[in-house]
Amino acid sequence: MRLQPSAAELKSKASAPQRAFRYTFKTVKRILAVVLLILSLGSVTVAEETSFSRVAAPDSKGKLSKAVLTFSDDHQAIEVQPEKGAPLSIPYSVIDKFSYEYTKKHRVNEESIFATAVGVGAVMMLTKGKSHWLQIDYHVGELPKTFVLHMDKHEYIRILDAVKAHTGKDAEVLGNADKR
Repeated sequence: MRLQPSAAELKSKASAPQRAFRYTFKTVKRILAVVLLILSLGSVTVAEETSFSRVAAPDSKGKLSKAVLTFSDDHQAIEVQPEKGAPLSIPYSVIDKFSYEYTKKHRVNEESIFATAVGVGAVMMLTKGKSHWLQIDYHVGELPKTFVLHMDKHEYIRILDAVKAHTGKDAEVLGNADKR
């Protein structure tokens, strides 16, 4: 009759795996599913704010300056924060329609004329500049108003999608937008 375990038995018990947490594919998959569920439920309950920083808005003199366009579901408004000038907030409820226009024009300006001697300006004068514009028609009381934004070529599709998602209104396509 043996009362004490042998040295070999003690060594095998010490090296036996304890019920420790193991990183297996099954465990990681479960954790990832729980995290995604928590994040998706959290985003449903929080009001969304979508901002675009690559837009230009007219200042008090009519020149375009950099601005930030925000669709705020908290305030139920489109907010425009220009670098120069006063911020503008247009409630969703007073917006009549949105219009989108795509324009092309030759890049002939003072800079390209002066750079013609270098050679780069001549090439620039032969190319066309492309612009994407968003016009917001709204009313204040009985007075109709219009606000125009210049959109960046990399963000204009996302801005048009945000218009539909936040306000529920589609942007009317004007001019030669289908020829881009």
